Amino acid sequence: MKIDAKGMHYKELNKMIAKAIEEGEKTIDLINVNGQRYIARSIREKVQINIDGVPGNDLAIFLNGATIFTNSNAQDGVANTMNEGKVVIRGDASDILGYGMRGGKLFIRGNAGYRVGIHMKAFKEKKPVIIVGGTAADFFGEYMAGGIMIVLGLDKRDAQPLVGNYVGTGMHGGVIYIRGEVEPHQLGKEVDVYDLDEEDEKELRIHLGEYCKEFNLDLEETMSKKFIKLIPVSHRPYGVLYSY
Repeated sequence: MKIDAKGMHYKELNKMIAKAIEEGEKTIDLINVNGQRYIARSIREKVQINIDGVPGNDLAIFLNGATIFTNSNAQDGVANTMNEGKVVIRGDASDILGYGMRGGKLFIRGNAGYRVGIHMKAFKEKKPVIIVGGTAADFFGEYMAGGIMIVLGLDKRDAQPLVGNYVGTGMHGGVIYIRGEVEPHQLGKEVDVYDLDEEDEKELRIHLGEYCKEFNLDLEETMSKKFIKLIPVSHRPYGVLYSY
């Protein structure tokens, strides 16, 4: 099914999507999307939504099972509090991606903005995954409590940093993998740098295998460069902050 979103208010667009799903549609193509918010909000059905254009804030907010493909860029708040499903962004994405995300996958081919993965957490058997193909800005993994975040730095310029400053600030769970090196001053005091072990290599191969298929990349070439691992030094980094 195809829906032309040109000039359409976001509430009307989202009502049309919901109605199509109720009527049994399994694949929905949205064309001429231009900043409409909350697309695919709370969808739990196993449907696929293909977006032509740039969706607005909170794409896939509370997503609970659908698969979303965006052929261009995306704005703030993609996968906000996402529980299950998959979001694939073929361009860049902006700030606060994966806020409170507790399951599912968010794949970005290009660059990401500030505060990606803030408060991201694992939930029961769910382990959320965010992979950024390009670079990420400041506060990557801020207050992260669980899950996996990966930065690849594909196509970046030599002088361009892989990540901004304050990486892992307040982090107390989960793991961040970075394909390349970071300077000590870029890291939050709550994380430390480690080399990968065999389990890390296995984990990366699984998730990057899926990512590379989505973007037609070579897995072995992607894996050939050295990765580092960031994990928190404490599960209660601010445990004594309010103690007397």
